[in-house]
Amino acid sequence: MTSNKPQVVGWIGLGSMGLAMAQNVQRFLQKDTKSQLRFWNRTASRGAPLELLGGIGCESIAQLVTECDLIFISTSDDAALNGIIDQMLAVKYIDGKLFVDTTTVHPNTTKETDEKLKKRNASFVAAPVFGATPAAQSGTVLMAMAGPTQAIDKIAPFGKGVIARDVMIVSDQPEKATLLKTLGNFIVAGAMEIVGEAHVLAEKSELGADMLEKLLELNFGMMYSSSARMTQGVYMPEEGQSPLSNLNLGIKDVQHGISCAKDVGTRLRVAEVALENMVRARDFSDAHGGRPLDSSSGYGIIRQDAGLDFENTFVKERDTRKENGPS
Repeated sequence: MTSNKPQVVGWIGLGSMGLAMAQNVQRFLQKDTKSQLRFWNRTASRGAPLELLGGIGCESIAQLVTECDLIFISTSDDAALNGIIDQMLAVKYIDGKLFVDTTTVHPNTTKETDEKLKKRNASFVAAPVFGATPAAQSGTVLMAMAGPTQAIDKIAPFGKGVIARDVMIVSDQPEKATLLKTLGNFIVAGAMEIVGEAHVLAEKSELGADMLEKLLELNFGMMYSSSARMTQGVYMPEEGQSPLSNLNLGIKDVQHGISCAKDVGTRLRVAEVALENMVRARDFSDAHGGRPLDSSSGYGIIRQDAGLDFENTFVKERDTRKENGPS
């Protein structure tokens, strides 16, 4: 084991993203150091895939923090992170330990977390990731790191080539990494709003989705992936399927961007429009039995406002096939 690598590594939080990243870390540990990742999750059964890889489950956050030198965190939102940090701070000795948060939270939450841990002589790095679950599984997310240089050096072996395809070193202030992630989320939400509006115009004017999508593929790069989430029905997963990117978390992310802009005296007007449509999509979900929707489902609201159904042709045909079953 290299001298700058902590002896015992822990992971807290095994949602779809957290589990995928933790599995990659465990594979790396076994290959490179023959050590085993400690992990904890509120629902213990989520750790079964890690146990199959040789990971060791802990009964509590306190046990994990006590046993580990480096602790990664991956949770859903600000409130969940605050709850985890409170339990960590309840551990008697955390001096010299390094905590790394991969969660997308408000930069103010990151700053407060850093201040709390500094008071206990612990180090903190914010390391949010860009990408959905499939990218986390393949280790091809992009990671942004911000915090003390010495701390970043310690976790560098777990970044590029293990958790991520590449790592951006942002600042020595942890909150700058989550600010960058917030800006990234704003760009994604804005792209989905623009592409959704364009698709509705193409459909209403009888240009057609295929022609617009071909233009996006050939000339507008990242816009193509936003388009595919609409034309291929990702925005409204079929019954029983989980969304690629949860709508409620997407709403939280866009709200963070709007808040950050307000704090410095500016506005993200496109984000405000996108947020309104996302909130209305959540209302649509609630009115239809809580059917899970993707964060791109504001597209369905744009459709409704133009006199179209929330469901596009692809979704209607897909759901009809499922209802009818195999012929």
